[in-house]
Amino acid sequence: MLRIAVPNKGSLSETASVMLSEAGYAGRRDPKELHLVDARNGVEFFFLRPRDIATYVGSGALDVGITGRDLLLDSGSAAREVHALDFADSTFRFAGPSGRFRALTDLQGVRVATSYPGLVGDFLRSNGVEAELVKLDGAVESAVQLGVADAVADVVSTGATLRKAGLEIFGPVILDSTAVLIGSPEPRAGQDTLLRRLQGVLVARKYVIMDYDLPLALLDRATEVAHGIESPTVSPLKDPEWVAVRVMVSRADTNQIMDELYELGARAILVSPIHAARL
Repeated sequence: MLRIAVPNKGSLSETASVMLSEAGYAGRRDPKELHLVDARNGVEFFFLRPRDIATYVGSGALDVGITGRDLLLDSGSAAREVHALDFADSTFRFAGPSGRFRALTDLQGVRVATSYPGLVGDFLRSNGVEAELVKLDGAVESAVQLGVADAVADVVSTGATLRKAGLEIFGPVILDSTAVLIGSPEPRAGQDTLLRRLQGVLVARKYVIMDYDLPLALLDRATEVAHGIESPTVSPLKDPEWVAVRVMVSRADTNQIMDELYELGARAILVSPIHAARL
């Protein structure tokens, strides 16, 4: 059986579980359950702290797992990133008291508080900067005010929390992180099936199916508006001058494409969600 590590709590947990369910895998009924066997699909799930998942997978104790790219890089694990899963996005930046820091080199020899010493330490060393890292488990924005550190390195969304603490962002982006599927150093049997299923969920979330009727003479122009993944499916109608067209389009562009097709002459335009896909 393929042994899969899944986050048991935090921002990664719920979305990861929903994604696996949409991919056809069994889900746990009790949120306190730490182990689940899905015999039908030939997998075992282990529900673990997100920060520990890369360690388990990198050691070979588990085959694959879902965690954050930031947690993978911070762990120093031998696990490898297999595929980005496009949720739980975050950005890591440096911040310090207003006006004190301007460039990354200003961190030379100062104290930097962070919950990700592995990630931040590697970034600083790769840029030739030596700083003293102060490891904290959370709320690092208070570290400067309390005198524990001179600057911080943390996840940034709008920067509002940092500004409230009297800090301003400076220097380059440390990392753009997202949820990722990670694998043990050596690929395991069943991993490709899991990856295809998860990719199918990603496609289903990004695309919809659009059906419409169109005068045959306008088909080439309509195909320029919505060309699909390969090409549209075209079926004849009772009226030989009209055809029915089915095409996969980006969910984000759905209404714009509908507007363009309608102006072109398409009618009976219908949009349907995709439950799962294989491309």
